[in-house]
Formats: sequence, C-alpha cells, structure tokens
Amino acid sequence: MSFPVVVWILTALAAVAIVLTRLRLSGDGAAGRFSISRRLPLTHFVAGMIALVLWLGVLLFPEDSFIGGPLIGIAAVAFWWLTAICGLLILARWLPAKGRHVPEVAGDSWSDGPGLSLLAHLGMVVGVLVFTYAYLTAAV
Repeated sequence: MSFPVVVWILTALAAVAIVLTRLRLSGDGAAGRFSISRRLPLTHFVAGMIALVLWLGVLLFPEDSFIGGPLIGIAAVAFWWLTAICGLLILARWLPAKGRHVPEVAGDSWSDGPGLSLLAHLGMVVGVLVFTYAYLTAAV
C-alpha cells in the first residue's frame, strides 16, 4: 500500500472521528467521569471541519494553485493539530480519580467505557503525525 493511500484512509477516519465525537457529545448526558466545557467539543468539531476542508484542498489540487498552496497546507496541518489537542482534552473526562466524592462513571449507548474515545482520539494524534510528515516531505 502506497503512502498517499494511507493518507487518504487516515483522512476518512479523521472525518469519521470528528463527526462521531460531535454526535456523541451533543447531548446533555455525555459519558465519562467528569463533565467538560461545551466549548471544547465545539472547538474540536469546527477546527476539525476546517482542517478537513483545507486538507482536501491540499490533496486534490495542484501545489501551484492557491487552494493547494503552501499556506493552505500549513493552515490545514495547524488545524489538524488543534483538533487532535482538543480530542486529547476531551479524553480527560475519562481520567481515573480516587476519593469519596468522586462522581460515578456515566455511560451511554455508544460503548461501555472509554475504549471508543481512546481509539478515536489517540488514532487522531497518530493520523496528524502522519499528515504532518506527509506534508513536510511532500509525499502528498
């Protein structure tokens, strides 16, 4: 499998992670031990959608065009990093805690525990590392 194919697969998986995180955290009773600010998932979604649109411009258009140009590529990678960092902060709602006043873990219908969130957001960090490498080495 060639490197550009891996980048396209990771791009599709990143899009799925962005949309599913938005759907999963849109309700009042999001799973996890702690509640997080409503702005964090919103920032994750908006930055992720901007990153996705810019990144698709980099992947689909020639390098000498404005849409596929270097400034768009740098902006796309920066928004990918912002999305990944927000995703890691979203994972903080699953952090273990000890003490008698620690809230119980709230569940939801998506999964039993943090497995899905860990897979999506740690996978996003790996994907963003690959996107950064692919862009810096001009592999895409």
